[in-house]
Amino acid sequence: MDFTADQELNRYNLAFPQSAVQPVPSTIAAAATIAPTHIMTFITGTTQVATISPPMPGYHELTLVFTNASPGALLTSGNIQRAGQPVQNVPVKLYYDPVSAKYWVGSVSGVV
Repeated sequence: MDFTADQELNRYNLAFPQSAVQPVPSTIAAAATIAPTHIMTFITGTTQVATISPPMPGYHELTLVFTNASPGALLTSGNIQRAGQPVQNVPVKLYYDPVSAKYWVGSVSGVV
């Protein structure tokens, strides 16, 4: 993956700590492929997520919060390393490994 000028401008949206000038966390609809643009993203709907479009090419972390009472599962058919069932309003931490090009799901407290 190439590092573009847009990724350079947006990389601070994926860094921490966040400053007051960074955009607030976004909300996107669940889909087979999602494209978060912020370190924390709220996911609506029940569609299963198989692929996350990396917002930058290097190592980064994302937090997804599924807001639906019955969120769709995380699938391994795309670039998610471990399948799981998110729980409503419980943050799921994901760690992107650019070598394997996979998102590794964090602690099991966010996925049951």
